[in-house]
Amino acid sequence: MRGRKPHPVSIADEDVRILEHIARRRKIPWFQVRRAHILLGIAEGQRIQDLAKQLHCGTATIWRICRCYDEYGLEGVLAEASRLDRPTTISPLQRAEIVELACLEPIARGLHITHWTSGDLARQVVADGIVPAISPATVRRILQHVDLQPHRTRYWKTSHLDAQFKERAEKVLWCYANAERLAAQGIWVVCTDEMPNLQVLERRPIRRAIPGYIEHQEFEYIRHGTVNVLVFLVVHTGRMEAVCLESKSAQNYIQQLRHFRRRHRHLLGVFLIQDGDPTHTAAATEEYFAQCEGWWRPRPTPVHASWLDQAELLNDAFSYHYLKRASWDTRLQFIEHIDASWPEYNRLYAHPFEWTWTNHQMRKWFAEHAE
Repeated sequence: MRGRKPHPVSIADEDVRILEHIARRRKIPWFQVRRAHILLGIAEGQRIQDLAKQLHCGTATIWRICRCYDEYGLEGVLAEASRLDRPTTISPLQRAEIVELACLEPIARGLHITHWTSGDLARQVVADGIVPAISPATVRRILQHVDLQPHRTRYWKTSHLDAQFKERAEKVLWCYANAERLAAQGIWVVCTDEMPNLQVLERRPIRRAIPGYIEHQEFEYIRHGTVNVLVFLVVHTGRMEAVCLESKSAQNYIQQLRHFRRRHRHLLGVFLIQDGDPTHTAAATEEYFAQCEGWWRPRPTPVHASWLDQAELLNDAFSYHYLKRASWDTRLQFIEHIDASWPEYNRLYAHPFEWTWTNHQMRKWFAEHAE
């Protein structure tokens, strides 16, 4: 690919000698050495794309250094900041005001954007008169220092903090705390969860990673249907079992529970951690549990608190290693991939998940947040 040249940069002879001297030095700041190489390369007529690749930097960096040299000369290029009029220090009070601004919704400043970016904040900081000039990079460093990320968001669901929440959470957390002791007695703690309606997507071609280029995957895809995957997690070992269901129903769920019991008939029983999915709470499922004479001991998670189910952690880990970047030509190929992948997961990645939230911590948190 042919790159564009920046507008011609005329470098004084005395500056050329200084830049050549700096480019050969090894005991001065690295950014000064790189800026010297940039100016020398541009002065020699190198293309911006070639120079960026050679120096492992962005093309925008090269344009910025050229503009800085035109406006401020060699002194400005070699300064710590790329703008001479930028304040060298920002006071603690100004930092606090920038953080306070980042915590506000943009509508508080008459803006209709949904969230702040570092560029938006830098512009608003100057408009509010907090500092005369500031770069987005400086704003990012200030926010990073206080671990504030206004550009990010994360979904969550409000749990119903009532007596039922406390009762169910206590039973689930007790199982996690005693999983190893129970296993020694022949009783497992097992978490179960579904990954429903996983789309079987075919993406071609996939260009694998080579030195200098990350892997590329075609954005467009072909759909080959969906698959429902049911997983079981043995808490004290971190090992898993997975099966693909024809459909998501109470009958199929009960069938897989029967198969699991047959595979582990040596056990005295299982504490089964499951969320409030309709297939788990259906009348047929409740009837099946009642007929098992205590072998299955279901422990449902509280309403809107399925995050207490460790199987959700397993879903994320398994998807990252085996589902995230693959392509399948048929639904059958996807099912065969699942059947072959979960034994490999047990061999390579299985380990007990680190669970630190105890009943004592839960009760303390519940007392602080319950209405």
